[in-house]
Amino acid sequence: MIYATGDMHGDMSLFSQKKFKNIKSGDTLLICGDFGFVWNGDSKEKKNLDKLSRKGYNICFVDGTHENFELIESYPVISFAGGKVHKIRENVYHLIRGQVYEIEGEKIFAFGGGELPDSDMRYDESSWSRSEIPTREEMSDGVVNLERNMYKVDYIVTHEPSQKIKNFLRLKDTELPTVANLNTYFQELSQNCEYTRWVFGSMHEDKFISPSQIALFQNLINIRTGEAVK
Repeated sequence: MIYATGDMHGDMSLFSQKKFKNIKSGDTLLICGDFGFVWNGDSKEKKNLDKLSRKGYNICFVDGTHENFELIESYPVISFAGGKVHKIRENVYHLIRGQVYEIEGEKIFAFGGGELPDSDMRYDESSWSRSEIPTREEMSDGVVNLERNMYKVDYIVTHEPSQKIKNFLRLKDTELPTVANLNTYFQELSQNCEYTRWVFGSMHEDKFISPSQIALFQNLINIRTGEAVK
């Protein structure tokens, strides 16, 4: 089975929740950004990663906006499920932007990254890396890999949503939504790519928008059915 959830921010206690006990050996857990277990490389973090390595299932995450990109990129790049990944542990992988993977017979397009509203301020204070913003090359790689698959995949896993979905989710806000180039890029993909379900985590809310669009935060879902696991 393939499961998906939202940002974890390095919170090990999440894996002790009842719903995560449903994930069995041989299954796959997809995380929609801000994994947080590759953050400072200290001994506690390494112990947590070692604990995750003893899980019987694969843990695959796209990067979000709160990541230590330099540390993630220090891990070796290997081939996994037909695409490139950073191998963190034997069963823990960072899904590289724009890659298409075949997991349990399903094709999955993965694309992390995003842009926070205070990015300029944080950049000026040297407290942030622009690595969170996808490059033109990464976006081009995504198009090339989708083209190789005839623009047809089963699932799309990202941190940010498309422009249309982000606008919809921000209708209740008094301020206009901040839409980055990545949201526009995803909007183009959504209109030209055939897929069953798209899951994303940046909005920090759990919302079943439609059968094909699901915002994830604390929910764990069966990605094939879209249903939340209790």
